[in-house]
Amino acid sequence: MKYVEILRQAEAALSACGVEESRADAWYLFSHCFHIDRARYLMRMGEEAPAGEAGAFLELVGRRGKRIPLQQLLGTQEFMGLSFFVDSHVLIPRQDTEILAEAVIREKEKRKDGPLRILDLCTGSGCIGISLAVLLGRGGHSQLQVVLSDISPEALFVADENIRRLGCGDRCRTVRSDLFESLSGQRFHVIVSNPPYIPPAVIEELSPEVRDHEPRLALDGGSDGLDFYRRIADRSPAFLEPGGVLWLEIGWDQAEAVSALLKDGGFTDITVKRDLAGKDRVIRAALPPLE
Repeated sequence: MKYVEILRQAEAALSACGVEESRADAWYLFSHCFHIDRARYLMRMGEEAPAGEAGAFLELVGRRGKRIPLQQLLGTQEFMGLSFFVDSHVLIPRQDTEILAEAVIREKEKRKDGPLRILDLCTGSGCIGISLAVLLGRGGHSQLQVVLSDISPEALFVADENIRRLGCGDRCRTVRSDLFESLSGQRFHVIVSNPPYIPPAVIEELSPEVRDHEPRLALDGGSDGLDFYRRIADRSPAFLEPGGVLWLEIGWDQAEAVSALLKDGGFTDITVKRDLAGKDRVIRAALPPLE
């Protein structure tokens, strides 16, 4: 079968399975399996495709047709300009979450003197904490330390692999912990988290890629989606330095409820940032400094 024929067959198959970006996904899988870019494809599209690569490609197309996420099939997802390893045990990094990482970087780039200790709760792939370690490290933070925490050992395996791939082991370490349970006695200047925040009823309405193939542990925020925010608002002051800052990703309709929880937890200067679609996405809250 010729290159052009096999690619068109894949596009049609994915479209028939309801994959929204069928042409784009077919191309990404095609390029991955045949190690070919657009220019080379245009020159060789009429040639016969090697049987081995063709078989591997069609097998991946079949799996994508079952709505397994493209990123899990390719094993990678870009976040903050960095390439992260992902698998079925972690939430796939989203562009919306870059708003959280960018906000922390902008704030902390102004403070380059002295230690900077950051905790990334519910780290998953490690994309937030590792991005902060890499990019703030490039920006001159020589005394930077980032702790990546998650309850899932499988997620921490992924985070450790990303630490290795991105070469930031001198600034990052992972800890298995149910939120703060294994962090006794430690204090941080920044705590950042994208916790599970979707109610179970809403999860059932999500796309098959998310509902059936991303870890429920990373999605389910309890009946109202606020379970993790309650625990973080209650416990995090004991793990923040005076004047420390808490950054949280939130659902588009959760700003008011989460802000109230943080206020009750003793936080001040609570602000909400919106994503590119104009929806509430990130909350920043500060712990008052010692007087």
